[in-house]
Amino acid sequence: MAIQDSDRVNRVIWEAGEAVEGIDWVATETAVALVYNGISHVVMMATPADLEDFALGFSLSEGILQSAKQLLDCEITETDKGIALALTITAEPFAKLKEKRRNLVGRTGCGLCGAESLEQAISEPAMVTAQLSISHDAIQKASRALASEQKLQQQTGAVHGAAFCNAQGDLLLVREDVGRHNALDKLLGALAKKEQEQNREQNREQGFVLVTSRASYEMVAKTTGANVALLAAVSAPTSLAIELAEKSGLTLVGFTRTGRHVIYANGQRIH
Repeated sequence: MAIQDSDRVNRVIWEAGEAVEGIDWVATETAVALVYNGISHVVMMATPADLEDFALGFSLSEGILQSAKQLLDCEITETDKGIALALTITAEPFAKLKEKRRNLVGRTGCGLCGAESLEQAISEPAMVTAQLSISHDAIQKASRALASEQKLQQQTGAVHGAAFCNAQGDLLLVREDVGRHNALDKLLGALAKKEQEQNREQNREQGFVLVTSRASYEMVAKTTGANVALLAAVSAPTSLAIELAEKSGLTLVGFTRTGRHVIYANGQRIH
């Protein structure tokens, strides 16, 4: 049976003193375990859609893999307790992962849980080398288009979206998940897979990422790690996100709404 990203449930709506029974659609949330070469690494709560993209994007943004070529296979197995993603990776990153696991109790999508020191918790950001020049109109165009491309959000009202847009503001890829980190990981995984298929790694340097969440430290770190030059968020940035963006050369935009957005770092790319 195919894995479903939404479920039908019974519900009662109370409005204006009257209760009405009916059916509703809700986003599926399930435990997803990432297992590398037979060793379980982490369990995330996620929406079971685009799981191969999630596996690759998480592996890249967490630094487990350095390129999509190091992921040899991803087998998806559904159980009564959740979903297991069995990843087969090459020898070099697997050896580094085993060494890392000796030093950390565990990791989650927040990027901090399990760290044993401040140095481990807040690492230096990757420097953005991508050259991008973009207009305010392009950011606005992408912002207006995103809602119509979020099919699961339209159905359930419960998921975040992450989109990769070109310099003209066209949406090229969109991924959704109940978790904002997961949505971005799925997007970055899909982007890396597409670039591998095209045998080039230039797409990400010629566009920007738009997310429906706030811009936190982790979202900035994932974006800089992918060498994407601009992150635009529908909600606010945090202080650490701004600091990280300034250090890494990332252009950070918050409160991206129709007719308005706010530039917090490295605004020289926008004209």
